[in-house]
Parts: sequence; C-alpha cells; structure tokens
Amino acid sequence: MFTSLSTALSALAATSTAIDVVGNNLANMNSTGFKTSDVSFSDLVTQSLGAGLGSTQVGFGTATPLTVRDFSQGALQTTNGLLDGAISGSGFFVVQNAAGNTEYTRAGDFQTDKNGNLLTATGDLVQGWTTLDPTTGQIDTNGPVGNIVVPVGSLKAPFATADMTVDLNLDSSAAADNTSTFSTPITIYDSLGTSHVLTLSFTKTDANTWTYTATLPANDVSDPTTAQVATGSMVFNADGSMDFNNTTNPVTFTMPALADGAASGATVTWNLANSDGSGRITQFGESSASSASSQDGAPSAQLVNVGLTDGGGILAQYSDGTQVTVGQVALASIRNPDTLIANGNNNFVLSELTATPNIGTPGTGGRGIIQGGSLEASNVNIAMEFTNLIVYQRGYEANGKVVTTADQLSQDTINLIR
Repeated sequence: MFTSLSTALSALAATSTAIDVVGNNLANMNSTGFKTSDVSFSDLVTQSLGAGLGSTQVGFGTATPLTVRDFSQGALQTTNGLLDGAISGSGFFVVQNAAGNTEYTRAGDFQTDKNGNLLTATGDLVQGWTTLDPTTGQIDTNGPVGNIVVPVGSLKAPFATADMTVDLNLDSSAAADNTSTFSTPITIYDSLGTSHVLTLSFTKTDANTWTYTATLPANDVSDPTTAQVATGSMVFNADGSMDFNNTTNPVTFTMPALADGAASGATVTWNLANSDGSGRITQFGESSASSASSQDGAPSAQLVNVGLTDGGGILAQYSDGTQVTVGQVALASIRNPDTLIANGNNNFVLSELTATPNIGTPGTGGRGIIQGGSLEASNVNIAMEFTNLIVYQRGYEANGKVVTTADQLSQDTINLIR
C-alpha cells in the first residue's frame, strides 16, 4: 500500500515532465528550424512477492522519461529575405557563438552586421568560405571554414578593357573604293572606368581584301594625332572565311595618353577568331552588318544587394548588372543528430555520444542542399501534441486518484488500532 504512494508519485513526476515537453514543443511551433522532442517512458525495477520466483511482481513506478529529438524534415516556406536559406535534407549550418564555440543549427534566417559579417538571427557568426581560388576565380572550399564576411556598401573597382571581339559580315559585292566603307562602334573602358567609343572602320581595297582602322574620339585623347590606335588589312578566302595565313590575328594595340588622366600604354587584344579557329568576320554576299561584340572591361559600380543563392553561395549584385560570388555557406553532416543537445537560440552542441561532424559543401557527402529565399518551419505536429496533452492529462488525473486512494486506505488502517 505504501509502495503505491511512491509509485503514483513517480508517475505524477514523469507525466508532469512529459507535459512540460509538450508545452515546449507547442511554444516553439513557430520557431525557425525547431525540432520537436518525443517522450519515451520506462518502468522501474520490480519486486517479487511470495515464495515463487517471479510469481507475484510489483513495480516501483516509472522513471524520469527520456526525450528524443525528432530531426525529420520541416516544411520549406518561401520568404522575401535575400539572405534566408533552408536545408532540404540532412545537415546543419555551422555557427560560432560570442564565446567562440562552434554550434549547429537548422535555422537559416541570416543577416549582416555593419562590418559585413553574416550572422544568424540571434547574432552567431555563420561559417563558410570566402577565399577565391586564383586559378579558377571560384570560392575555394578546400580550406578550413571561417567567418563569412560580405561586402557592405562598397564600390567595385573598375577594370580596363584587355580583350575585345566583334562579329560581323562584310559585303563581298561591294566595290573596292570608299563606297564600301562600313563602320561599327564598340565601347571599351580605361583604368578609371571611363567609357570610350572605339570605332572600327572597314574599306574594301581589292577582291577579298579589306583594310581596317580602330579610332578613338579625338576629344578622348591628349594628342588628337594618336586617336587612330590600329590599322591593317584582312584577307578572305573564296568561300568568304578569313584567311589567317595572310591576316594577322589577334590584332593588338596600345592605348594612348587619355584626356581623363587614365593609365596609358595598356594593351588591348582584338581577337578575330572563335575558339574553334574559325573567323569572327566573314565576307558573304550580304549587306555589311555587325551581329555581336564583347569586351571584358567595366566601370566602377555600387553594391546593390547581397543574397543567398540555391546551393549556399553568397552572391553580390552591383549596379552595372554584374554578379559576383563572394562566399559559400558550409554544412555539417552528423551521423547521429539525435544525440545533440539543445543549447537555445535554435542551436545545438555536441554531446559525448555525438559522432564527429563532417563539414563540407551542400549537396556532397550525404549533406542536404540549401534552398535560397526559404526557411525551414518547425516540424511540430500540433494535432499530435494536443493528443499527447490529453493522454498525459488523463494519466496525471488517474495517478492522482491512486494517491488519494492510498491515502484513504492508510487512514483506514490507522483507524483500525483505535
């Protein structure tokens, strides 16, 4: 009889803990990346009564319940946040708290501080890579992870044109005189980012032979006599293709002293051939016309915004329309995430049972992918939590009845000796 009191009290304590867990799950049903906890009950050791071994067994109640974190996928919700990111699949964002300790989270509602550090909503530093590979120009993800720092309110420096191409056709039926002259402009940039319209002029001088000149505006150069920066001739084959045996390729010229004070002496290369060796300029029986042009220079530009792309890349967009990848968010793969310990702020820390995290790029090594412009919602199932709440409430009431019954029986027993 007296054992029933302690047994019922253990059930009251365990059920109270389970209700606390349900309350916490419901409280965080709107927390980004929150993972619900399931309650696991277990009984205490039993005692055998009577002479027979195990013929009558009475337990001592229930132990403090265990909580198991459920890391099932939460719903992905599209947002308007440029730096929002959701993990689809397994893995965790790697963050560093104010004390310098590494933690892990599924919450991808990121932001930047005044210094450009990429932070979680609670102020932890997001880890990844920002170093560019000098060979490929891409983010180098082979080194250790570190704080991601993005450009904030910065100007992109201009760079001068070094290579240019022009695709056009020259009319093969044109007369070999000045009436055949055809001109096309192409905009190039100097070291200060100032644009200059370079005019390419072509005049037929003989069958399958044309001369060309490249000229800058006289007002753009310090000495007007240096405005013409290149001249030469090009020869075509009978099928209208370029004859590179008799045509110099590529054409190179040096920028003269410019009126705006930009650096002079820079070499510009005009490539007349495609990557497969065919000529970019043809001579067919069609009107002379330009179809395309390209050059690699650019003026200075203001940073417009920074966003997180699908795959976890940090993309900076500038006012001239160019986009530059300036960082890559890392993901950590943990084989047994249910052993992680919740540390607040939607973060988890490793326990003694947790396998060593494997940090790498999204979509590799069993890691999930990052979906930009989205957040992972809590995986709390409200219907299931309400059902559990009712069950635990009934359990608490039932064990409370056991306590009152045992108390009444103890009072009756005491009254027997009076």
